[in-house]
Amino acid sequence: MNAIDWSNLSFGYMKTDYNVRSYYKDGKWSAPAETTSENIDIHMAATCLHYGQEAFEGLKAFKGKDGKIRIFRMRENALRMISSCHGIMMEELPVEVFEEAVVKAVKLNERFVPPHGSGASLYIRPLLIGMSAQVGVKPASEYLFLVFVTPVGPYFKEGFKPTPVAILRGYDRAAPLGTGTIKVGGNYAASLTAGNKAHGMGYSAVLYLDAREKKYLDECGPANFFGVKNNTYITPLSSSILPSITNKSLMQLAEDIGLKVERRPIPEEELATFEEAGQVGTAAVISPILRVDDIDENKSYIISKDGNAGPVSSKLYNKLRAIQLGDEPDTHNWVTILE
Repeated sequence: MNAIDWSNLSFGYMKTDYNVRSYYKDGKWSAPAETTSENIDIHMAATCLHYGQEAFEGLKAFKGKDGKIRIFRMRENALRMISSCHGIMMEELPVEVFEEAVVKAVKLNERFVPPHGSGASLYIRPLLIGMSAQVGVKPASEYLFLVFVTPVGPYFKEGFKPTPVAILRGYDRAAPLGTGTIKVGGNYAASLTAGNKAHGMGYSAVLYLDAREKKYLDECGPANFFGVKNNTYITPLSSSILPSITNKSLMQLAEDIGLKVERRPIPEEELATFEEAGQVGTAAVISPILRVDDIDENKSYIISKDGNAGPVSSKLYNKLRAIQLGDEPDTHNWVTILE
């Protein structure tokens, strides 16, 4: 393996040594087993290709100063995948199979876990797909669960520097299959057009409004949204957004440091009152928002007056990162330390 420039990794795919797979057939799941193949042998009539029977998760592993590898909130991802299974009638993947496969994939690819202090991490992608061939619209009888890993840098190239986001009213955010919130027929592909348009205009992401009334904030394309004002952490309450594990963690940490937490509908006009705001997710943890531009209404909401991340965002970001890296005590038992 050529030497990896850990400090300059993109958020993309890099070949690693192994991935881990388990098959559901004849009413039972097989024990997770490793393979070096990057390919899947799949029938052209597989249900994942035609009827969207596919679910995925995303989580990370980190190396601490002590040299130990830590996986963040693996159990929450396993439970969220079960929720996805229920929503699109896939065979439920047992938590123990999920966790065994994730741990196995990380251990087999340990040399790809970036060193402490590099700013990089090992991204873990569990994937569950319907494999059996059929044309009728009904659930598959066979499934493949696999886990691959890849070392990654920050999702947002700007890092922890506030960036602008755009509201584009002509587009709706289709909730992703496979990330806990189920909207049959919706997936990340539905957000690509709006996301590419926003990037071409110089924005880091799209901030979507609710699909029904176009009045309330939903989420950003790749992440949940939060705002801070009056010593309160506020995040949208909506049935159509991703139930982010990172956001769930930040809400707990916000309470730990003395903030109130509110999950409620947020009208667009409330953006003018926020002292801080950000996008939150596995990839970036927190990406602070500089301003929000409503392109169609020709409105602009300035969030960061001085161009820097706010004190609450900074404190929450540093605290969560410290827990992930083992630099602070894991008082909520979120981390799995590999032996």
